[in-house]
Amino acid sequence: MTRTFPRFLLFLLALLAVSPASAQFGFAGGEPHVEVRAVASHTSVEPGGELIVAVVFDHAEGWHAHTNDPHAPESWGFDPIPTTIDAKDLKGLELVGTQWPEPHTVDIDLSGSGNPEPYEVFEGEAVAYLVFKVADDAEEVGATVEVGYQACNDSVCDAPVFPGDDGTVFEISAEVGETTPNEGERALFSGYSTEGATVAPEPPSDANHRDVSPVGEVATPPSRTFFGIPVPQGNVLVIGLLAALGGLILNLTPCVLPVIPIKIMTISKLAQTPGKSFVLGLWMALGVIAFWVVLGLPVAFLTSVTDPSRVFGIWWVTLGIGLLIAAMGVGIMGLFEIQLPRSVYAINPKADTAWGSFVFGVMTAVLGLPCFGFVVGPLLATSAMLSTSEILAVFGGIGFGMALPYFILSAFPKLLSRVPKSGPASSLVKQVMGLLLLAAAAFFVGSGLIALVSEQPWLARLLHWWTVAAFATLAGLWLTIRTLQIAKTPAPKIVFSIVSLVIAGVAIWYAADATAKAKTHWLLEQETLAVDDGRIITTTWMPYTEARRQKALDEGYVVAMNFTAEWCLICKGLKARVLDPEPVKSLLASDDIVMLTVDLTSRKAPGWDKLHELGETGIPLLVVEGPDGFLWKSNAYTAAHVEEAVEQARHSTRVGAR
Repeated sequence: MTRTFPRFLLFLLALLAVSPASAQFGFAGGEPHVEVRAVASHTSVEPGGELIVAVVFDHAEGWHAHTNDPHAPESWGFDPIPTTIDAKDLKGLELVGTQWPEPHTVDIDLSGSGNPEPYEVFEGEAVAYLVFKVADDAEEVGATVEVGYQACNDSVCDAPVFPGDDGTVFEISAEVGETTPNEGERALFSGYSTEGATVAPEPPSDANHRDVSPVGEVATPPSRTFFGIPVPQGNVLVIGLLAALGGLILNLTPCVLPVIPIKIMTISKLAQTPGKSFVLGLWMALGVIAFWVVLGLPVAFLTSVTDPSRVFGIWWVTLGIGLLIAAMGVGIMGLFEIQLPRSVYAINPKADTAWGSFVFGVMTAVLGLPCFGFVVGPLLATSAMLSTSEILAVFGGIGFGMALPYFILSAFPKLLSRVPKSGPASSLVKQVMGLLLLAAAAFFVGSGLIALVSEQPWLARLLHWWTVAAFATLAGLWLTIRTLQIAKTPAPKIVFSIVSLVIAGVAIWYAADATAKAKTHWLLEQETLAVDDGRIITTTWMPYTEARRQKALDEGYVVAMNFTAEWCLICKGLKARVLDPEPVKSLLASDDIVMLTVDLTSRKAPGWDKLHELGETGIPLLVVEGPDGFLWKSNAYTAAHVEEAVEQARHSTRVGAR
């Protein structure tokens, strides 16, 4: 798998929190969008003969996978993950060639600029063929086929699937004897051509490197760019130097910049001589570097034992990182102050010895955490794309960059007069950094929500209610905290604490209840659609289409249409009060009634034309139609009204309105 150059360095060096290429960190969740299977061409083969294995990639509609040799436009700034097929544990077989599917060209606007670029992908049912030669002395024939790929649509990607993962390993076998075709799969091999097969690929060199190259050729490592400058993959020195530049910029944060002169003057005063000041400054710088290296060790360990990119397929991890960065951004702008525990500030090592200066440097880095803790999110994201040595180079480089001013100023104390003082310029840096942190937070929060909605599609129209619940909970929490601080007697503390619980409880209850109902309806709808063979669907609310409505009427069904929208609270209230409870719920779920939801959330929704056709201009609106032309409509209705309208639609042949 190719890897993208550390994105967080772009943020540190250019104060640019989000770049278009960062979209690669946004993973969808839920069920996979590609089904893979492997099928042998023969159930029995003769020694010296040929066995073909078809590897079928069945892509969901609107989804595709990168080709085996993807060529991304330069503007993307990263190398896509190629589709790979590995043949292992060969028994009586030799892999002599691979025929890849014919790629299709799609237009993708990865940057959101409105200028899509052509890109070749595999989509639909794409079939690759592995060509094996059966050994002349073969007594048994078999192989293990492992597949790797990444599925994407026009806006989001699934987490990469690597060879060896669940659902990517296929055992292939055939008897040795008279040649016998696999009769049930003959059509699958109609696309195989001996002219389309290439030489067999070499197996991957290790678990983290997925590139393959033809036998006899050496693959050239893909290059990565930094502001247009090529950066060779695996060049730890270049990565470390750029990280050091990022660490140097971190010294501009308001938690660090004002204390640099204080720390240096302390060392100079204790040292008394320039030589000793230089030595103590060196030990202090080593303490700062040590802090960052130790911070990077657990991250390096994580990437050495597992694939961290999988972590970002978990919606609450990505969302949590976004919220953490958002809190850091709001805090650094001065809306609140982050304080470490008092015990940390109480540690005051004497900097007049080598060990004391070393600890002095460690504490200097620790006390700066409230201002540069925001790098944690981007560092975690970056770890998904780096090797262990690159991760250590990044953390060590940041430490070196942060320590450099202490080392230089301890050697040349006269330079202290040139160090910028805190003031309006420092405040401006703090504010701009905070705003860009919020931009970075928006990326992670958005990615997390995309993954959440992919896993739980029924939440797509309820996220705003959970946002309401979150702010209501914060309001209740703040009311409780401030009441406990300012109230002098127990009574207001108790009363307003209860009020806080009611505010938060009602909001969370409503969001949870709406989510549960949406889930039930969505699952029922999906279950119904799964067996839909063109028949009329009753018993559940279905999305409105004019074709579905007309077909139901033509076949003699009563049609109930509920016109609603996400922004229409009255519509939701009427449905919850009249249509969802009994007896109307069971009545509308009858076998002779088709229920259609006409969603007008968007101004371009097709239901607007129907609304205007009915002579209406607004919602809520419930319409009941009969197969013989009966029409009933109402903007304000009760259960009795609905029951009466349904019975009239079942039996009346007249046209009526109410």
